[in-house]
Amino acid sequence: MIKYTKFFITLLLAVIVFEAKSQSTATTSSPYSQFGLGDLTPQWLPQNAAMGGIATGINKINGYNTVNSLNPASYAAIDFTTIDIGLYGNIVNLSQNGQSTQRNSNFRLSHVAFAIPVAAHSAFSFGLMPYTELGYNYTVTSPNFGTKNPADTVAVHSIYSGEGGLSKAYIGYGTKIAKGLMVGFNASYIFGDLKHYRSTEYDSPGTLNSRDEQDLTVGGINFDYGAQYQIDLSATRHIVLGYSGSLKSKIGAQSTHVVSQYSIINGSQNVAADTLVNTQSASTKIQLPQINHFGISYQKDQKYLIGADYSTGHWSDLSIGGVNQGMANSSTLNMGGQYTPNINALGNYWATIDYRLGLIFDQTYYNIANPTGSGSTNIKSHAVTFGLGLPLASRGLSFYKVNFSAELGQRGTLNNGLVKENYINLHLGFTLNDKWFQRYKFD
Repeated sequence: MIKYTKFFITLLLAVIVFEAKSQSTATTSSPYSQFGLGDLTPQWLPQNAAMGGIATGINKINGYNTVNSLNPASYAAIDFTTIDIGLYGNIVNLSQNGQSTQRNSNFRLSHVAFAIPVAAHSAFSFGLMPYTELGYNYTVTSPNFGTKNPADTVAVHSIYSGEGGLSKAYIGYGTKIAKGLMVGFNASYIFGDLKHYRSTEYDSPGTLNSRDEQDLTVGGINFDYGAQYQIDLSATRHIVLGYSGSLKSKIGAQSTHVVSQYSIINGSQNVAADTLVNTQSASTKIQLPQINHFGISYQKDQKYLIGADYSTGHWSDLSIGGVNQGMANSSTLNMGGQYTPNINALGNYWATIDYRLGLIFDQTYYNIANPTGSGSTNIKSHAVTFGLGLPLASRGLSFYKVNFSAELGQRGTLNNGLVKENYINLHLGFTLNDKWFQRYKFD
């Protein structure tokens, strides 16, 4: 009875997180997120994020089962019921023309992921993770009514903002099909809203201002697949080669366009005075690209792990309603690892902690037109990551760990009038490994 109570409690937690996520607004503050589908969110957990995001060639980490949805083949190595629930925080400082222009912070529930073994060397997993994040707010002011005529004393403010994002609910299965060879797949439902606003306001009392709202509602199926080949050099030393990918696919979308007018009274925005346009398009499609991940790791059980990933995304294929979005193909290099001084130390807790470190080099899918002239710039980012895996007291066949990671990075450039972001991403996760649904000989 206790085992089933645990199951329903955690299932309830999943529903709560699902509802919270589906109702969420912006959880990023980046002007770059206005392009494409917003900021792409890596599909890894805090323990992977602390090691630079290595995941494709990872299954167990230092003996702990981990839910690695980036490569569903890893589910085949899961032999304990595994739950991972986490939080995410972001602090970003925006700079332009050599000056700091904006500082923002956001915090939210991050992910919930489950994996349950169904037989020897096979398990299924399900969960909810963010897929993209959209959030920005900036103003462009044109003096003299935008005409450059000194006789026009009214300034015009163009206010650009957006909020929302896409989530990814998945269910997957992984199994071992031959010695060392594991395969798996995920079926995912990608859903959410992407909302963009543009307001035009005038420094003139009583003037009607206008707002243009574009809302894209998304919902559709996507498939991921993966394989891992584990080479056992000894009973405690292993090399894992991994590959995973997301299929090129089309998901449904529907857009809504609203244009309204409003006035500002005593510094506060009044209720819309008139709606000029309110249209909803017929259902359309978003073309998602093929994405590939390659990874390798080397691990000595209960001591250390090192690895590297390389990922590519053909985002130049991204189109919405048949219109290509002008994005660039992305590529990412992840490197990192962890070290545990002595996992069996009885009198020194610090020796039992996993110490993690990593690097990320990312050529994003943003290809931004230069504000200062012709041409465009492909936006790049780089970051250093670090974190801890903090084991908690185990009870019988139940094992717990708190995983913390921090990512300190920089994205963008000050060249060509663009924006540079200095950011800190924080992840906190709780991992449970437990033997559930086990039939005992004695009660």
